[in-house]
Amino acid sequence: MKYKRILLKLSGEALMGDKNYGIDSNLLEKYSSQIKKLHGSGIEIAIVIGGGNIYRGIEAEESGINRVQGDYMGMLATLINSMALQSHLEKLECDTRLMSGFNIDQVCEPFIRRRAIRHLEKGRVVVFGGGCGNPFFTTDTTAALRAAEINAEAVMKATKVDGVYDKDPNKFNDATKFTQLTYQQVLSDEIAVMDSTAIALCKDNNIPILVFDIFKKGNISKAAAGDSIGSLIS
Repeated sequence: MKYKRILLKLSGEALMGDKNYGIDSNLLEKYSSQIKKLHGSGIEIAIVIGGGNIYRGIEAEESGINRVQGDYMGMLATLINSMALQSHLEKLECDTRLMSGFNIDQVCEPFIRRRAIRHLEKGRVVVFGGGCGNPFFTTDTTAALRAAEINAEAVMKATKVDGVYDKDPNKFNDATKFTQLTYQQVLSDEIAVMDSTAIALCKDNNIPILVFDIFKKGNISKAAAGDSIGSLIS
């Protein structure tokens, strides 16, 4: 494997499948199997999950909810997804710890950097829920922040498309895929892959970002092995 420690970013939509909202348990089972297999090869894995399949904080103002309140609602949605993933991983006998950006002692540990690193060193999969604990920050930014904090060697962004395009490939047939990009290209051209704060964090800490298709079987292992899939930002 190319990397020893990775941060896997799963979007909430990746858990939704063909549904309009919620969690597709069959998809979650498939992702958990891939994660367990990769973990069995000796890779240290930390995971951040979005909450867009349940609630998006950024949509709060449109529905008359205060943005800060909405962001906290979105963070709670990420914890629901994180708990679901933890349950599936533990069903496969994969030792897992759930840590949160804010305290909910009944279901998870608070995020403590040294403790998170120790869990990884002891061979546990660590799931980071609850965002970074503050409003106005996306789960992409949380992924970049946690990756920097735990000294991850790469951020693996698993999405519904097979990489980064110059425009939406689902809407435009002439969309062009990038196989490689620099951080500065993404920032300067405002390419919609992660928010600018997340890209800047990875740039400042020299953490490469690989964007790939989560729905293709075996892609999580291929990404960690350094295979030529998706789009690499470095």
